[in-house]
Amino acid sequence: MSEKKNGFGISRSVYSLGGVIAVLLILVFANAILSRANLRWDATADKLYSLSEGSHKILSNLEQDVTLKVFYTRDNVNTPLYIKTYAGRMIDFLKEYEYYSDGKIRVEVIDPQPDSEEEEWAQKYGVRGVNLPTGEKIYFGLVAAAADQEEVIPTIDPSREEHLEYDITRIISRLQTPEKPKIGVISALPVFGSGPPMGMMQQGPQQEPWVFINELQKTYEVEEIPATAESIDEKIDLLILLHPKEMSETLQYAVDQHVLSGKNVILFADAFCISDDSAAGMGMDRSSVPEKLLKAWGLEMASNKVLADINYTTRLRNQNNQVEENPLWLSIPDAAINDEEIVTANLESILMPVAGTISQIEGSSYEYTRLITSTADSALVDGFRAQFGSAQIRKDFSPTVDTYDLAVRVRGEFSTGFPDGKPEAGPSSAPEKSGEEPEKADADEAKGLTAATGPATIIVVADADMLFDGYYVSRQNFLGFEVARVFNDNLNLLLNTTEMLTGSDALITIRSRGKFERPFTKVEELERKAQDRWLAKEQELEKKMDETNQKLQTLEGQKDPSQEFIISEKQQAEIEKFREEKQRINQELKIVRRNLRSDIEALETKVKAINIVLMPLLVSLAGIGYALYRRSKSQKNHGESVV
Repeated sequence: MSEKKNGFGISRSVYSLGGVIAVLLILVFANAILSRANLRWDATADKLYSLSEGSHKILSNLEQDVTLKVFYTRDNVNTPLYIKTYAGRMIDFLKEYEYYSDGKIRVEVIDPQPDSEEEEWAQKYGVRGVNLPTGEKIYFGLVAAAADQEEVIPTIDPSREEHLEYDITRIISRLQTPEKPKIGVISALPVFGSGPPMGMMQQGPQQEPWVFINELQKTYEVEEIPATAESIDEKIDLLILLHPKEMSETLQYAVDQHVLSGKNVILFADAFCISDDSAAGMGMDRSSVPEKLLKAWGLEMASNKVLADINYTTRLRNQNNQVEENPLWLSIPDAAINDEEIVTANLESILMPVAGTISQIEGSSYEYTRLITSTADSALVDGFRAQFGSAQIRKDFSPTVDTYDLAVRVRGEFSTGFPDGKPEAGPSSAPEKSGEEPEKADADEAKGLTAATGPATIIVVADADMLFDGYYVSRQNFLGFEVARVFNDNLNLLLNTTEMLTGSDALITIRSRGKFERPFTKVEELERKAQDRWLAKEQELEKKMDETNQKLQTLEGQKDPSQEFIISEKQQAEIEKFREEKQRINQELKIVRRNLRSDIEALETKVKAINIVLMPLLVSLAGIGYALYRRSKSQKNHGESVV
């Protein structure tokens, strides 16, 4: 009997050892198989670690292979923690591009240690090192390479984490198109500086192009389209209309056809353009509202009506050389700028001198997004009143309860604004067409597009003056050199917009990736309530202090001049009373703070208990329960086999 037991024990040991080996082999094979599979589950509310549909679309149409090289000093112990944390998340996110590109994108992480070959490559690519307080240098940059093209982010900014997907996808998209995008500019203002300043004799000095034109020409091929033109080159990717005053009907039709073909437009329309020197005389029209085009896009602007906002005033000198707060010159803070849209997310301040307003036509089905808005303390006033200072405007000001839109984005498959076809051109501009009957040629030209061939995006800003040099850049002479300093985000708004609208149509659909930092809202609520109580107590203390000071001053005035430096009994009593009151209020403040800390510590203890004790306990109990179930089932089966 003992031999049987001994044999049975050896057999069980062998089986147990074999089972352990089998489990280990299963784990090894499972790891090998699962390591090649992307089984990640993005449980975040905003899908922070998943690629958007727009990125998927761009990745599915890649023609050139792209290598993303991340230069990151990984092992330096003095690297700030927030950079280490962000670098890990970023590299993990880049792996999504590698996986979904079907081998078209490859991610390389390079650690440029001091005096290494990797550091030399980082410097050759233009990746900038960051000096630490310890004197060490770390690198955190990205290089994207495809064929003979390169795009470099010299230093990655962790504050742009919400826009990481847009930045990376934009770079990948750029590398697929080696040619510069082409932008057409239509403007009644001398933005190209093609002649002497307005109102001067022909022998006057040559006028320089406006700053924004010079900036655009660094990245794009920019073409001037006169307001009298009748057609738009099909190779133009994006149209910028800046104060498009007195555009010919045929040019408006050409813009309409441009949009129907699925291409994009940026419109800076103005209800009262103060930069328009051609309308310097009294009573001259300064507006540039293309009503027919706006109507086709589901929009409308109040012509010759401008916005006054008491909360966005700008300090200016009036005709009497006095400084005044002018509510027509809108200094717009970041709170009024849409931080969920890529083009406006990082803008902090915008200056709009005498701006109009935009609204969506009732019943319009196009996607409508507000980019910049006014406050409720605003109202529309006649544009011509901008010439007479702000005193009368403030005197007659009556705010509405509504907010107004100053910049918007509309998107959709738009309808034509010219249902009857191309307008007739003037007789002098009708071209001769040899070998073709005039009637037939005109009929072919008049057909055009009557429906959109694809979605287009249009951004409308209700002010053109904001791109005049003097309203966003100041020039100073330093040691014989002219130094230009940009003092607001007017130029950045244009550059961000052109960058997005000249990219892939799928790129436009990419949005901000939401917030990565999730604060403890319960703790913040407790702190806010306590702060409210502190504020009430502080205000109460300040009020009593003022009352006591007033009483002291009153008692001081009742004293005899010979007692100037002597404190009276009444003054002493008031001072003692105030000190007791101050001590009582300070004691209450301490109690409020102590209770706040107690509540926060209790909440912290509760969270720790759930994470450290409760969850492991539940898992352990579940494991024990399952083990007991297996044991009872095994004993039952063993008993049945013995029988």
